[in-house]
Amino acid sequence: MQMGFLELEVWEQNYLSEALSEHQLRFDGRALGPDNLASFQDCDVLSVFISSRITNQAMAQMPRLKLISTRSTGVDHIDIAACHQRGISVANVPAYGEYTVAEHTFALILSLSRFVHKSYLHARQGRWDLAKLTGFDLQGKTIGVIGAGKIGLHVIKIARGFSMRVLACDLRQDRFLADLLGFRYAALDELLRESDIVSLHIPYSPENHHLIDRARLAQMKRGALLINTARGSLVDTAALVEALESGQLGGAGLDVLEGEDLIREEKQLLHSEQSVETLRTLLRHHVLVGRDDVVYTPHNAFNSREALQRILVTTVENIQAWARGVSLNRVV
Repeated sequence: MQMGFLELEVWEQNYLSEALSEHQLRFDGRALGPDNLASFQDCDVLSVFISSRITNQAMAQMPRLKLISTRSTGVDHIDIAACHQRGISVANVPAYGEYTVAEHTFALILSLSRFVHKSYLHARQGRWDLAKLTGFDLQGKTIGVIGAGKIGLHVIKIARGFSMRVLACDLRQDRFLADLLGFRYAALDELLRESDIVSLHIPYSPENHHLIDRARLAQMKRGALLINTARGSLVDTAALVEALESGQLGGAGLDVLEGEDLIREEKQLLHSEQSVETLRTLLRHHVLVGRDDVVYTPHNAFNSREALQRILVTTVENIQAWARGVSLNRVV
C-alpha cells in the first residue's frame, strides 16, 4: 500500500519506516502544497500535520486516496465535507498532549504574571529597574477555562495546585468532577466578568469563529490576561490589539494566531500581489508579537518529546486499524 507522510522530522520518518515496513512509504518534511502534491498522487493513505491544507481540489488529484490520518486533534485543515462526498476516511489523534498543552498554558501565564520574558530581556540589556517588573500572585486569583475537555481539565488541576479559584464553561458538564476537582461551571458572560485570567481550550468551528471579539473583550475585567493555546481564529485579532492598546487587557499569552500560516509564508508573500486583508493580518501579527505585554510561542504548546511519540504511536495504530477494516479515532 502506498502511504505519504508530510511535515516530519528525520527521527519520525525512521520510526514510521520501521513500524509500517510492510507498506511503501513516501516522506516530505514540508507541508502539502502545489510544489509537492504530484509526489503523492498515487497514495492510498496520506498523513499530515496542521500546516497541510487538504482541500477538495487537492483530493481530486489523489484518486486512490482512501484515508487521511492527521497527526493532530483538530481537523479544520481538512475539507471534511469533501471527504464525506469522496468516501475518504479521516482519523485524528484525539489525545496526545493534554498534559503537554496544559503545562505550556501555565508557562504562558507565569511569563505574564511574573514578567519572566521582560525580566530576561531587561537583564540582557543590563537594566535593573524592578519597579517595572512587579508581577502578581496566582494564589487567590480566578481563572476562567473555556472548554473543560481533556486539556482544560488538566489546566484546572494545575490551577487548583496554585490555589486559584476556577470557573469553567463547557457545553457538557460533569458535576461530580467539578466537586472532585473544586471548580464551578459558569455561563460565558459570568466567566468573562469574574476571571483574572481567561484561557481557551476548545476546537475551532465556524460557529465559534471570533468567539472572543470586541464585545466579549469589553466584558472582561480590566487588566485581565487572555491565554490562547487552542486555535487562532477563536480570537478577533484586531479587537485583541485594540484591547491591549487601551489597557482593557493586561496581557496575552498566545501559542496560536489567526492566519498564522501567513507568518511561515511571509518571505514568499513578498514576491507576489496580496489582498489588503492579508497585509492587514500580517501587520497585526507584527504588532502583537512586538508588544511587551504579549508572550507568543509559534504553535509550540504540543511540542514535547513525549507528546510527539504519542502522536506517532496513535497514527500507526489508526492506519493499521483502518487497513484491517476497523474504525479507530475515525472523524469521517
